[in-house]
Amino acid sequence: MLSVAEAFAITQQHLLRLPTESVSLAAATGRVLQEPVLADRDFPPFDRVSMDGIAIRYEHYAGGARQFRIAGAQFAGQPQQTLTDETICLEAMTGAMLPAQADTVVRYEDVTIADGQATILIDDLQPGQNVHHRATDRRAGDELISAGMLLGPSEIAVAASVGRASVVVSTLPRVALISTGDELVGLTETPLPYQIRRSNTYMLRAALLSLGITATLHHIADDELALEDILTDLLTNHDLLILSGGVSAGKADFVPDVLARLGIQKHFHKVDQRPGKPLWFGATEAGQAVFALPGNPVSTVLCACRYVMPFLRASLGLPAERPHYAQLARTILFDPALTYFLPVRLSSEPDGRTIAHPLPGSGSADFANLLDADAFMELPADRSEFRSGEAFRVWMTR
Repeated sequence: MLSVAEAFAITQQHLLRLPTESVSLAAATGRVLQEPVLADRDFPPFDRVSMDGIAIRYEHYAGGARQFRIAGAQFAGQPQQTLTDETICLEAMTGAMLPAQADTVVRYEDVTIADGQATILIDDLQPGQNVHHRATDRRAGDELISAGMLLGPSEIAVAASVGRASVVVSTLPRVALISTGDELVGLTETPLPYQIRRSNTYMLRAALLSLGITATLHHIADDELALEDILTDLLTNHDLLILSGGVSAGKADFVPDVLARLGIQKHFHKVDQRPGKPLWFGATEAGQAVFALPGNPVSTVLCACRYVMPFLRASLGLPAERPHYAQLARTILFDPALTYFLPVRLSSEPDGRTIAHPLPGSGSADFANLLDADAFMELPADRSEFRSGEAFRVWMTR
């Protein structure tokens, strides 16, 4: 049986081969950029006034002058004016071009204005003060946004500032989410005493939306022929299938055999972990991928966080998420030689530490316990005691 690290590495070796597409900037939020966005001119493109005040030539101030005759005003969005004499000043507004022959701006708070004269009240003015000089931030041709970036509000604003009406992004994968089992009924149905409502596919769909991915939802009863027919159909127009249930060793767990008959190459089945041990992963020669997750809700959530979401991030071209760590609030004992994913609630302490409060619950079917959890803490398989204060990696669920 594979370790968690080995199983994870295998999934990363069989990523989806997604093409690129050009989309309008208005539709690009949440998409993954696949070409760099370059500065079309210097940032800022001119010496820019950064505070409302008066624009002067510093040399005259340094020579002892404190009074300047106001010759006009320079507003943002106006062509550049010129300071024709060192004894005069121009009122200058934030965002405006610095007038030619001026080199310093004195903010209004440091001057008095009366009878067309501005009097500077301070003696510690520095040359170039309150001026945001041309190309201070970026030069024309500099890379502003790198390929592989998730496009959020800041990236959209920068792309707009350089006139990018459209951008090249990863095509979103076509994903089908499939629940299996006679015990599952629809959301609006009243379950019989031996049934429960379907929830795993709704959780998975919500998780995928964080990457901008939509998915179709399907349910298949415990019928081997129906399972084979429907999966055959779904493989014709989806890049990724994610199944929930039917993957363990029960007599109605048909998923592994059906996937084999469909020609999907199994890369692994079962991982040394709890919860989620029966996890199955495979791929087709055409580059499609299949995750078959254990049906118990906590197992499904864990496998989605630890394997499916990182797989999709990498397939889209996103970098791996930065790891998060937390310290255990109390000692935990776990004897089986398995990697244990412990549900935890996280708290941030005044000294900067993140503390993980264990929420063991009552097993992999206790998904209500996850309402109180923020993450799974990954406790390694090579030991059985995990002491209070020790730090381990956590995989965020919210």
